[in-house]
Amino acid sequence: MGSVDPVAIGFFFAFIGLTLGITYWAARKTRTAEHFYAAGRSVTGLQNGLALAGDYMSAASFLGIAGLVALSGFDGLIYSIGFLVGWPIVMFLIAEPLRNLGKYTFADVVAYRLSQRPVRIAAAFGTLSVVSFYLIAQMVGAGNLIRLLFGLSYEVAVVITGVVMLLYVLFGGMIATTWVQIVKAVLLLGGAFLLALMVLLRFSLNPLLLFAAAAERYGEAVLAPGQLVSDPIDAISLGLALMLGTAGLPHILMRFYTVPDARTARTSVSYATAFIGFFYLLTFILGFGAMVLVGQDAVRAADPGGNMAAPLLAAAVGGRGFLGFISAVAFATILAVVAGLTLSGAAALSHDLWVNVVRRGEAPEREQLVVARLATILLGVLAIVLGVVFKGQNVAYMVGLAFAIAASANFPALVLSIFWRPFTTRGAQASMIAGTLSALVLIYLSPTIQVSVLGREEAYFPLRNPGLVTIPLAFVVGIAVSLLTPERSADEAFPAQKRRLHLGAD
Repeated sequence: MGSVDPVAIGFFFAFIGLTLGITYWAARKTRTAEHFYAAGRSVTGLQNGLALAGDYMSAASFLGIAGLVALSGFDGLIYSIGFLVGWPIVMFLIAEPLRNLGKYTFADVVAYRLSQRPVRIAAAFGTLSVVSFYLIAQMVGAGNLIRLLFGLSYEVAVVITGVVMLLYVLFGGMIATTWVQIVKAVLLLGGAFLLALMVLLRFSLNPLLLFAAAAERYGEAVLAPGQLVSDPIDAISLGLALMLGTAGLPHILMRFYTVPDARTARTSVSYATAFIGFFYLLTFILGFGAMVLVGQDAVRAADPGGNMAAPLLAAAVGGRGFLGFISAVAFATILAVVAGLTLSGAAALSHDLWVNVVRRGEAPEREQLVVARLATILLGVLAIVLGVVFKGQNVAYMVGLAFAIAASANFPALVLSIFWRPFTTRGAQASMIAGTLSALVLIYLSPTIQVSVLGREEAYFPLRNPGLVTIPLAFVVGIAVSLLTPERSADEAFPAQKRRLHLGAD
């Protein structure tokens, strides 16, 4: 590890060359804000399903979950299942209303019948908080991956990732990001399947023999819960955040604007759920494979957070060349997800704040593109800084916190604005601010920051994931404030919103 290998370099540059070619092609098509944010609304159901899967199967999925399973055994499964079970909620509650009511961001839906400026300011605050935590996980994964493979310093690796990602988003926008996600999803599904197959071939294609080998080496405890999440209340809180957070992730919600109609949006969720479900089954094999064939000590030595378990497993079962291929796939995963995150953050800054708050919806098309690209640069720099500061954290765990913020800040306001007639502007604003602030404050007071980062003996707030407290709080605050501050215009606009929700734009 850490020595330059021609095969690995070849895979890396082949992927980067392919995706930069896609970006050049997309840049020639990106002439309007609709192209930059929504790919001209011309993406098919299968294409968007693959792109959704590509956006969702992040470094947390491939590197983080495999690492958690390798170091903690059975408990890593809570992340696999949690990440997956949010998709039925997206299909039945969110996909169709988003496509029919919105334009570029989820704030378009929340503000549809409410006052635009206060809602969009609060929504941008929540979106940028989610994007920041999600970016941490991707950049940490990228830094460790390139450091492991090429021997570069962690900080240099993070900067390289940030610069390449900026090229995708700045010039290609959503068109380039969509096709990079599709390429990455195909590579990741193929690479993970091949790696899992090579592991199972060592155990006569029988997963039970793999689990038995893990139990023999590390004890029966690795096949039982309690290694990672020992408090049942904490487990419920984490599960709730992962399940509801999916429907509040801004970069996932943005993808529903790239398809031509609501039916295609639902179809794309069906494809995405199938691809993602198959992939998460594989991560469990990869985690236990790394535990048995690489060893927990070697996984921790490469990275304390366990994020390098999958690449190390690739080297163990397929040699240096296979390590190069799997690492290139993982790097593709990170670049594609960072591009999607940066695009959603740029949309919050430019579309929600600049166009609809500062310019009151009157910004010309060219100005919108310029502001979007400036916002992209700002977020790229932020991603690099966060990646350096949070070195050594497990990436699946950090994404779990991003899900808690999304489930608290965005999901309650989104559901209430779509389905609850008495919801008001002040209720929406209060719900999003309360959800975001309570999640951020409780994360800071939790063992995640107080013990793991600051090194203190105990934390002020006992739960490692705050979702069990912050999600109900956001709902209660939104409902209470709406009942205390009735808004006639919002109430009268509800029938028109309901009609458009089911029938789409006229």
